[in-house]
Amino acid sequence: MTYSGQVTVGGPADVHELKDLMITKIAVGPMDNNAYLLRCRATDEQLLIDAANDADTLLGMIGDDGIASVVTTHQHGDHWQALARVVAATGARTYAGREDAVGIPVPTDVLVDDGDTVRVGHVELTARHLVGHTPGSIALVYDDPHGHPHVFTGDCLFPGGVGNTRKDPKAFASLIHDVETKIFDALPDETWVYPGHGDDTTLGAERPHLAEWHARGW
Repeated sequence: MTYSGQVTVGGPADVHELKDLMITKIAVGPMDNNAYLLRCRATDEQLLIDAANDADTLLGMIGDDGIASVVTTHQHGDHWQALARVVAATGARTYAGREDAVGIPVPTDVLVDDGDTVRVGHVELTARHLVGHTPGSIALVYDDPHGHPHVFTGDCLFPGGVGNTRKDPKAFASLIHDVETKIFDALPDETWVYPGHGDDTTLGAERPHLAEWHARGW
């Protein structure tokens, strides 16, 4: 089956099979959060991005192999409702952006800064610190050596715009700046975007609208 990135709460996961990495996307919880399970195909080590909600569903997706680590993209509560149970069940190491860790009620084992590397087996992800939706939001970039990049953006970039900055012009200016300079300017149009809620997109689909986002201020 071709990967679409379209998932619904209570529905099946969707799997994006790359040469070195398998990405499983599932929707959970009352706010339709996306959670992503990354599996290194060489080692079978797994990493979870956002233990957002519904621990039973997430643990079922993780399976008997467990996870080595779980990354929380930012401190908003809808992205860590299942974190305590998932960590208790798997013993996974926890990662979060340095400036957001204090807002996550499960202790963070590894504080992540801009440019840090997060590994799952032989696969390397690069963290990008994006300020505005929260002080310490992080995106994870996988630069696939066999194809185009893939970026997990949390709530910082969606189809149609950047994340919610609560009508704060300073926060919006910060977020649009970071998303432009660290994501759009650094990565090609083919880059696949996996957001914290809703459908996936590509940078190419969104890039023509950057001026429009600037003009509207959100």
